[in-house]
Amino acid sequence: MAINLGDNEREAAWRKEVREFIEKEAPAALRAGSEGGGEGGLFARMGAIKEWRDKLAAKGWIAPAWPKKYGGADMSVVEQFIMNEEFAEAGLPANVGGFGVMMIGPTLIEHGTEEQKEEHLGKILRGEVIWCQGYSEPGAGSDLASLQTRAVRDGDDYVINGQKIWTTGAQFADWMYMLVRTDPDAPKHRGITYLLVDMKSPGITVRPLTTLAGTQTFNEVFFEDVRVPVKNRVGEENRGWYVGTTTLDFERSSIGSAVGIRKQLEGLMRQAKQGKEAKFHSDSVRCEFADRWIEAEVAKMLSYRVVSMQAAGKIPNYEASMCKLFTSELSQRIANLSMHLYGMYGNIRNRASMGYMQAVSATIAGGTTEVQKNIIATRGLGLPRG
Repeated sequence: MAINLGDNEREAAWRKEVREFIEKEAPAALRAGSEGGGEGGLFARMGAIKEWRDKLAAKGWIAPAWPKKYGGADMSVVEQFIMNEEFAEAGLPANVGGFGVMMIGPTLIEHGTEEQKEEHLGKILRGEVIWCQGYSEPGAGSDLASLQTRAVRDGDDYVINGQKIWTTGAQFADWMYMLVRTDPDAPKHRGITYLLVDMKSPGITVRPLTTLAGTQTFNEVFFEDVRVPVKNRVGEENRGWYVGTTTLDFERSSIGSAVGIRKQLEGLMRQAKQGKEAKFHSDSVRCEFADRWIEAEVAKMLSYRVVSMQAAGKIPNYEASMCKLFTSELSQRIANLSMHLYGMYGNIRNRASMGYMQAVSATIAGGTTEVQKNIIATRGLGLPRG
């Protein structure tokens, strides 16, 4: 299909409006190239994020895809894409609403009851609650449908027992949207139910996990006789898999990643130009930079392909997997380049080594490389399953 590489008159006018808004309203502490280090820098950035959020909320831009009646801007796919692209170019956070805006909010709009929408959507937009996702388990990661966390109906409640893992931000979350097994005898994609769980419920234990880079972004969460009201179920009992896949449809975006990768590469290029050592200017490093730059442009074109499909009313499938696979592996190659620039200094705890360790998870989080390759092979190339 044709890929839209430029803006028509209406899109150009919209891009100009977004750029003017950024120029006028974006806090200096959030702009690309601003200094965010040190304690003062950290507090300045936190305050700037709140200021930015308030300005976006005033325009309905925190949840641009949501209908206006729920506090969104009812933007088209292309309008969202342009806005996210311009935010990324300016180094500004596009998603200041976290999982609430990006995932559970759209899912509630699609599948939730009016009571659930009234209770949760406003709080999500106002930033009053933090959400986390209870999907993966120790024995159910890429094969999510194998999950075993049980929920047994007991009157007006479900009683949950089991464990979730790799739960981003669970130690800070107020609520979790999660998948549980309510019919253990059904085929694995059936018998799953989608629940909203108050993280203050008795019986929930959250244990942070320390990553290779020394951060604690992930957690394991244990459920012991946790009672959740039936009214917190989203969709029908035993049909939660289909609600859950709706949530996943909102998880992946590509243009922010593609632009962010290029921005990271530009930073490394500035560093290389300032470097005095011969390694910064060697032919091998120059060639590596050229390869990475070309790949960053490829990532951008893959993003354009996906949004062009969405604008034409099509649903990207293996095309989205191509984006995810390519950008996640590219981020690792750029991390390798950074280590090449630092040389032996990359063995100490600095920006290069931290970035290198953080990049390890890029090909795991959000769908492993192996899963993406299977999708591309079977759905894109029509190859038989192995």
